[in-house]
Amino acid sequence: MTTLDWVTIALYFGLLAGLTWWSVARSRNTADDYFLAGRDLGWVVVGASIFASNIGSEHLVGLAGAGATSGVALAHYELHAWCLLVLGWVLVPFYLRSRVYTMPEFLELRFSATARWVLSLISLVAYVLTKMAVGIFAGGIVFGTLLPEMQVEVGGAVFNSFWIGSVLVVLLTGLYAVVGGMRAVAYTEAVQTAVFIAGSLMLMIVGLNRLGGWSELRAVLGSDMFNLWKPIIPAGVEGTWLPVKEAGRMAWYFNQDFPWIGMLFCAPIVGLWYWCTDQYIVQRTLGAPNEQEARRGTIFAAFLKLLPVFIFIVPGMIAVALARSGKVPALAVLVDSAGNVVPSAAQAAFPLLVQHIMPAGLRGLVVAGLLAALMSSLAGAFNASSTLFTIDFYRKFRPNASQAQLVWIGRVATMVMVVIALAWIPVIQGARGLYDYLQGIQAYLAPPIAAVFFFGVFMRRLTAAGCLAALLTGFALGMLRLFVDTPVTLGMAGYEHGYREGSWLWILNNIYFQYYGLLIFVVSVAVLIVVSYATPPPGEHQLIGLTYATVTSEQRRETRRSWTHWDVINSAVVLLLIAAAYIYFNG
Repeated sequence: MTTLDWVTIALYFGLLAGLTWWSVARSRNTADDYFLAGRDLGWVVVGASIFASNIGSEHLVGLAGAGATSGVALAHYELHAWCLLVLGWVLVPFYLRSRVYTMPEFLELRFSATARWVLSLISLVAYVLTKMAVGIFAGGIVFGTLLPEMQVEVGGAVFNSFWIGSVLVVLLTGLYAVVGGMRAVAYTEAVQTAVFIAGSLMLMIVGLNRLGGWSELRAVLGSDMFNLWKPIIPAGVEGTWLPVKEAGRMAWYFNQDFPWIGMLFCAPIVGLWYWCTDQYIVQRTLGAPNEQEARRGTIFAAFLKLLPVFIFIVPGMIAVALARSGKVPALAVLVDSAGNVVPSAAQAAFPLLVQHIMPAGLRGLVVAGLLAALMSSLAGAFNASSTLFTIDFYRKFRPNASQAQLVWIGRVATMVMVVIALAWIPVIQGARGLYDYLQGIQAYLAPPIAAVFFFGVFMRRLTAAGCLAALLTGFALGMLRLFVDTPVTLGMAGYEHGYREGSWLWILNNIYFQYYGLLIFVVSVAVLIVVSYATPPPGEHQLIGLTYATVTSEQRRETRRSWTHWDVINSAVVLLLIAAAYIYFNG
């Protein structure tokens, strides 16, 4: 890092400080303003904020690492941009008409207050285990790579650059997220989107130029790294849809990297939960003034969501190609003597590339982009968590609390969850990869939530008892898997080699995470429907305007007036671009 790099980073933080000050100056210190930015966000800010909230640590660190180890295989998750179209066209009208602050609040309107509290609890657990902990961990990875010599001694204990970076990312993000609320988060995320897209594109261009171009990248890595289908349809079964049986294993459903059943059925379930029902993402659309601005924001975000394949996965692949070709000797740590990728080192592929190929000044821009992505992801999690806790828990118990009290308690709740997230970092350190860890946790928590939202909107016969039973059953199954996995992940005494092969704990621990997530979804849907039909039907107050069958004629006309043919055309273009990516990345 040169003086010019630090000046670039300082300018970035100066811009954030200015936006935060502006947001605070406009703040009215009300819950509506703090948690939803006064519901006046335009579609550009909505779309950029959605994208920035999504593109965080798991992409800059985890997705680039996945690109280094397995090429474009995990691009399947990034090509779920179509889920944003489902949010904008299918669910946004229901959310905005209900005037809710949170997704659990919408579930209360459709089902019951108990369902609301259960979903709030599940969501808070999910944010601590995924978004917060992963963001903090990735901040440590970036600082540990770029400033490896940094360390601080406190009370005889020495903290290296990893822990210093983790804490700094939290403090810097919390400074504007806690003070400025949703308005500060949304507008800073819009700026951060431009910063990390520009920085990542610059890194990709410089990396390809150093390597010798796109054709050289394909030549060094081979066609398998550019094949979206090969990990899903392994060699020998291209003409069938049968999973592969591994010799010596108990059954075909154990320990495959990316089997087709999981990618085809479970990944979209996780995608629909994340993009359409998760407070972390949907809160941005709730801050829009009307359906038109919210829908156009989701379409804009869908376009942006197509970029990560090229600005995160491809740089990870470039890093490996430069290491194998010997053109950047410092990157040799990414591969072993045979040229195979070292998984533990691959997590640092993106910051290593920044460190060793970017010229002064541009390096500062890319590092600012790294920090922008890390901070935007954490800021979104902080704001979503404070909204959930304050609106769904505190206000229920203190209905007469003032607006200022609601804002204050939201800030305190965020700080408590950050401490818990810091304590969870050792679990992530033991995981195979950051992106694998994140997808695994989401596969355990997402299925029951996706089930109650989508089936609840399309099936009017579903009841509060069915919703609650499905949420509790699915959450219990997900936590069971997490509790079984954690001792093995941490390598705790007695669990260094996992469980005794053939035992039910071994089976539970070894079932591929997407298959287990699919199992949770099927069980949750079955419980939801069976219990609902075994209990009295819901009252009309739980249905009017909250299901497709009960939307009034005036509400339908209002939704129709909110879109034009350009919205339809742009949505179709997104779908065509997704199809083009699948066609191109076929090896």
